[in-house]
Amino acid sequence: MAVGRPNAGLSRRDLLKRTGGLAALAAFTAACGGNTGRPADSGGGGKTALAQWYHQYGETGAREAALKYAKAYGDAAVTVQWTPGDYGAKLSSGLLSSKGPDVFEGQLNLAMVKSNQIVALDDLLEGVKDDFSAEDLATNTVDGKTYGIRMIVDPQVIYYRKSLLEKAGIQPPTTIDDLISASKELTTNKVKGIFVGNDGGVALGGPALWSSGGAYLTKDNKPGFTDGRAAQAFGKLHELYASKSTLLGAPTDWTDPSAIIQGLVAMQWIGMWALPAMQKAFGDDLGVFAFPALDAQGTPAVYSGGWTQFVSAKSANVDAAKKFVKWLWIDQAEYQEDWCLNYGFHIPPRKSLAAKAAKLQDGAAAETVKLNEQYGKTDNPAWTPKMATAFGDMLTNVIRKGADPAAEIGKAEKTVGTELSRLFG
Repeated sequence: MAVGRPNAGLSRRDLLKRTGGLAALAAFTAACGGNTGRPADSGGGGKTALAQWYHQYGETGAREAALKYAKAYGDAAVTVQWTPGDYGAKLSSGLLSSKGPDVFEGQLNLAMVKSNQIVALDDLLEGVKDDFSAEDLATNTVDGKTYGIRMIVDPQVIYYRKSLLEKAGIQPPTTIDDLISASKELTTNKVKGIFVGNDGGVALGGPALWSSGGAYLTKDNKPGFTDGRAAQAFGKLHELYASKSTLLGAPTDWTDPSAIIQGLVAMQWIGMWALPAMQKAFGDDLGVFAFPALDAQGTPAVYSGGWTQFVSAKSANVDAAKKFVKWLWIDQAEYQEDWCLNYGFHIPPRKSLAAKAAKLQDGAAAETVKLNEQYGKTDNPAWTPKMATAFGDMLTNVIRKGADPAAEIGKAEKTVGTELSRLFG
């Protein structure tokens, strides 16, 4: 939920910033159980006690808001654990223990389902399922069962200074070649065309793949990044890097809006969380577009990250925990809008709520919502940390070293294939 400054501990941006948000929390089975401070089974006044875990958000007021929601719930005594440090490691331990959370936030991965760490929540979605996007449902679904309810949606797109593009006579790019050309034309001795990260643009790997028509994994769980169009898209990322029009060595990475706010670049790949800071700096001069299509046969792409609420199968009060999740993340529209738009800046997952939220009705905010609806892509629960590492290594070699995309794809394909065989046989 950050606006652009680093959070204490493992932030949402740390989880989402490279080749897939679920990778950072995927190894939930790696740690041992332990006493993590879960309350007793009954709370004040004889109410059922529930423990709700969050990572430590950095925004002022976020923790107080979570506590307010918990206190407002009348059917259980909900204790909020605000978790500093390595949330993923602490959560992995807690989920193996009866002392862990009843309700927690994270991103779904197949290991959580196979090891029976979470329960399905399909019944909570009855009557409202159509109010969630197909992508938000898919990223939380395994074998036809939905295991999580989205809390926030965090699109990643390209924001830009309208006046700088207009001065150069440049329209917002619609293809990757257009993006490369625009970035070069916008580069001067004082300003670079675009900032996509100090690593040269590894965060663009997924969007580039999607822009070619590919996917991390196919619907039948095969590598989906191995064809010639994917190789062409990855090669274009090297062209962008080699054009000398990308900012490198910035004081902060692409997840922070400082580069564009300080006038170091004309365009920046970044998440919607940074929108308030950029709007404060530029007002109506701020524009936005999706990562461009590879070509006329491709499609624009938006990485649609976010956080999801789950119920632990280890909970002594699964039904009560599910009831609380439904109350907070399905029934309480006021709290959902408050959480998404008053502590950071995000899209409420409920389509009906996003459509009427006052802060999302115009300007770059409204356009970001529209782009996410049209082109948003979410994580695949079967994409593991080993797959993400192999994919990231491939991108680094192609983007920074100019390695042959097809050869690097072949290396990554072997690792991904081995992982898929382990998961699916």
